[in-house]
Amino acid sequence: MSTPSVSVESVTKRFAGHVAVSDLSLQVPSGGIYGLLGPNGAGKSTTIRLIMSILQPDEGRIALFGASGNSRDLSARIGYLPEERGLYKKMKVLDHLVFLGEVKGIARNDARKRALIWLERLDIAGWAQKKVEDLSKGMQQKVQFAGALLHEPELVILDEPFSGLDPINAQTMKDIVVEIAASGRTVLFSTHVMEQAERMCDRVAIIARGKLVVDGTVAQVKADFGGRHVALGFSHDRERANAVLADPRLVARLDDYGASAELKMADGADPEQLLAALVSAGVGLRRFEVVEPSLHAIFVAKVGVDPDATPLPAVAGVAA
Repeated sequence: MSTPSVSVESVTKRFAGHVAVSDLSLQVPSGGIYGLLGPNGAGKSTTIRLIMSILQPDEGRIALFGASGNSRDLSARIGYLPEERGLYKKMKVLDHLVFLGEVKGIARNDARKRALIWLERLDIAGWAQKKVEDLSKGMQQKVQFAGALLHEPELVILDEPFSGLDPINAQTMKDIVVEIAASGRTVLFSTHVMEQAERMCDRVAIIARGKLVVDGTVAQVKADFGGRHVALGFSHDRERANAVLADPRLVARLDDYGASAELKMADGADPEQLLAALVSAGVGLRRFEVVEPSLHAIFVAKVGVDPDATPLPAVAGVAA
């Protein structure tokens, strides 16, 4: 078995009496995409900062590539995109990327060549001679993303990498993340958007209030959750469906999106019974499908909150 890229063992981090991370243990295998999931305020960014040695744990141990110590000593092997954007606004974009490459030990000419390739790939080559401050927030995010990958790191750590991007740019970055994993390297990224993780990740860890709730492959997490699940889409007014979906003899749990819903069948109930009840009530359906549980539904069931809802309480000045 290969050495994990990241090993977090019984780590706790406190801020002024607030426990941001509590006795957290997880392992990120070498190769593939590992999702660190949870709502805003759950402890994801704090965990990543601990892994990056920006913060030090109060208790526990963190090892990268099998070795304890400061991640800064392994900087050449790690690419990091923080949640906060930290570019020098007065620098020109190309100069900035060359500088970031040199910091990682790349010769200036090589860094310039690599930077130009990345700018072209991310469709911002025309902004190479512009100052960072002239770029939109989305373009700045792409510049920082390129800076994290310029030195071809073995381990790529991305904190909410797709936040604030339009769908086209988000897809471009997702494609690159998938390519990195396909090349045998490791990606660890945090998100509170379960659909992103479900489509991209090989393994996931769900945390809430600093504690580990779920950890495993996506398939394993879904299998462990168990039950029979149905996805519904409604073609018109939901009112007639409400009484049927409120019947505890049929439905154990409902994840309601308004025009659609995902539910877990009650023990002993059959999807055909549910379908018959909905048809009998005159409910207009555009979708009725027996499905695997979604990560979003699993999260809501395990944690009791919607990951897209109001952030969990956190101490002032402490990020997620």
